[in-house]
Amino acid sequence: MATITISIDGKRVPAEHNSTLLSVFREHDILVNQICGGQGMCASCHFFVVDGADALTAPTQQEKMTLQFTKIDRPGARLACQTRALGDGIVIELPAGTFVESEQDLEQEIGKKAKQTLIHPMTGEVLVEAGKLVMRSALEKMKDASSKFAANFSRK
Repeated sequence: MATITISIDGKRVPAEHNSTLLSVFREHDILVNQICGGQGMCASCHFFVVDGADALTAPTQQEKMTLQFTKIDRPGARLACQTRALGDGIVIELPAGTFVESEQDLEQEIGKKAKQTLIHPMTGEVLVEAGKLVMRSALEKMKDASSKFAANFSRK
């Protein structure tokens, strides 16, 4: 099987032709969330295409639907579980920051400064920027985003 090269946050890694980006991340120990287990139902494995979009598969219907409900405000967002690498020249970046695992984890950080940008685990929405104080409003923002996200998927 043909091998291609992908640049991830400046690091060049080999990948098998037609492999999902999620499998490439796993193979090279690049930490990325996969809350829905790679089903394309959340945005926790999202990344950003910087170059080489034509060397990736087109977005799936599931991917389009999921990204439609996210708060990711940067162009070029794709889901690693739904995207396959087809050729060389792919340059991608991972979201800067860390995904909040649960509302309880965020609640424990209230009153402290965020060491990294805190990101909603399903929608990709920035909850608190690095260096900013984690406030109760961030927890409310997380709860609100979670309930809206869940409501959108229950209607599908």
